[in-house]
Amino acid sequence: MSSVATAEAQSRLAGSKLNVFLWIAQALLALLFLFAGIVKLIMPLAAMAKQTGLPGAFLRFIAVCEALGALGLLLPGIMRVKTGLTALAACGLVIIMIGATWISIVHVSVPAGLFPFIVGVLAAFVAYGRAKLAPLRER
Repeated sequence: MSSVATAEAQSRLAGSKLNVFLWIAQALLALLFLFAGIVKLIMPLAAMAKQTGLPGAFLRFIAVCEALGALGLLLPGIMRVKTGLTALAACGLVIIMIGATWISIVHVSVPAGLFPFIVGVLAAFVAYGRAKLAPLRER
């Protein structure tokens, strides 16, 4: 086997490992955001608004965005239709996590902002990975 063929085979293997990692990250993020969105939709508005200091209608909007973002992380790739929406969904979730990090730091503490920050970084990696490194193929 020539060195060019070996390098090509190693590149394919690295690409497939990245693809698997991105699918795992997408699934974990989808579960997290689907859970968070559903909880925010079920909880009484007064209780949520009291905890965060944000208007209830805005929290419901965030809940819907989280649930739709979770679906957007998985469905385009599974169905192989409009696969570019996966990166857009991840970008939208990054924006939500920037706000969540800020709210956590300002209203609670800096360590409380660490979890939303890490989730946001993971979502940003999924967005970049699906847009540039390992885009999903359509049918």
